[in-house]
Amino acid sequence: MPELLARTTSAQLTEWMAYERVTGPLGPERLDALFATLCATVANTARAKGRKAEPKDFMPKWDQGDKGPQDWREMLAAVKAYNRRIGGTDSTTEGGAAGGDA
Repeated sequence: MPELLARTTSAQLTEWMAYERVTGPLGPERLDALFATLCATVANTARAKGRKAEPKDFMPKWDQGDKGPQDWREMLAAVKAYNRRIGGTDSTTEGGAAGGDA
């Protein structure tokens, strides 16, 4: 992963994050659907009488879009938070985007 982050620009990472937010997780096709089905099966084996769990109950909702447009500072904060979670390095200067492209 560190090698990939070293070769990926901030703009590319942002584009992939946006793509993943709309389409779902990157990786093998529809693992979200597979795991939603598995979770529903497990939940149904442990449930009492009542409504049966369905895969849609466990399916992530991609591209919520309910936040409205973000300004660049909110987007930068989100990218920095994601970058920290995956162990990336921060090449920005204090208070703005690298290269002054904010």
